[in-house]
Amino acid sequence: MKKSPNEITVAVGMSGGVDSSVAALLLQYQGYKVFGLFMKNWEEQDENGICMSAKEYEDMAAVCDTLGIRHYSVNFVKEYRENVFSNFLDEFKKGHTPNPDILCNREIKFKVLLKRAMELGADYLATGHYCRTGLSDGGGSTLLKGSDPGKDQSYFLYAINGQALSKVFFPIGALVKSEVREIARKYGLSTSEKKDSTGICFIGERNFKQFLSQYIQYQKGNFETLSGKMIGQHDGAAFYTPGQRKGLMIGGAGDAWFVVGKDVGRNVVYIEQGTLHPALFCDTLTATELTWISGHPPALPFKGRAKVRYRQPDQECTIERIEGDKVYVSFTIPQRAVTPRQSVVFYDDEVCLGGGIIESGGPSYYERGLSLPDEVST
Repeated sequence: MKKSPNEITVAVGMSGGVDSSVAALLLQYQGYKVFGLFMKNWEEQDENGICMSAKEYEDMAAVCDTLGIRHYSVNFVKEYRENVFSNFLDEFKKGHTPNPDILCNREIKFKVLLKRAMELGADYLATGHYCRTGLSDGGGSTLLKGSDPGKDQSYFLYAINGQALSKVFFPIGALVKSEVREIARKYGLSTSEKKDSTGICFIGERNFKQFLSQYIQYQKGNFETLSGKMIGQHDGAAFYTPGQRKGLMIGGAGDAWFVVGKDVGRNVVYIEQGTLHPALFCDTLTATELTWISGHPPALPFKGRAKVRYRQPDQECTIERIEGDKVYVSFTIPQRAVTPRQSVVFYDDEVCLGGGIIESGGPSYYERGLSLPDEVST
């Protein structure tokens, strides 16, 4: 027999922000038995001597007091360092541009936090992510986009398996951000006007170069054009990513300069002028470390959509083939700044199918000696 909400206990992962605050409120309003879980994953102070986790905990506790629900603080500092932060540093040492939020969701929020929630008596874990869950034809859990197209976070959750999703609620997934804030105001939550968190997952917004320099020794190197002309010097190849314009500190006549590639062995960052330089574009990629939420890939060849970065609109693509743990993908329209070690995430309409870590993109239109098609160049 299906249980009613008042027979179900839900632990809400609460960060001290408005999204998780409203997630807890909505579940309580729907009749669920609710308690809050605050994760402490980072203990060090920022460059201003502030430990942000202490302030976030205070904000979370204030909301729980308003709602009249109990709350717990759980410490995953060791797990975060071993399973997320160490990988983050290793990737930067190799000159890559990692995405720690995806690993954090897989290894911390929807693994160790989910496990702790169950140990504390919860039947489900809820978070303030902007996404939804559904059921597949076979009865398994599926991950759906959030209703707010500007806040949809399914890109960051593709690496969670369906078994974990079956124990998860996303209470605000059908709302847009303005509605979430309005609900928080209506019910007097102290987080209603709080600014959204940014920066590195659980570490926060930092002076990025200064922060990483505490852990990694960098050497200055050269900015070079693809023809080998030295243009200036950079602070270390790991600080730069394909498509980057800001922070290069290179002026002069003509169009703006953009990062178009790196040679980590030589500590060289390649740059060219123009946002539409052909070296920035390719229409194929390969990806590894695949995760399929249903446990298996779609039937091939699969024509659907994909993102190669979070803020990107969905792009028409075809999964041409899968060989072992490697997927080969082609795009209808050339993609700009496909970045190794970022993620490509696949969609079938509103359903997030899964994704993988980009191994390489290309060859680029520059390498192929081709001009960009009209739909890109215009």
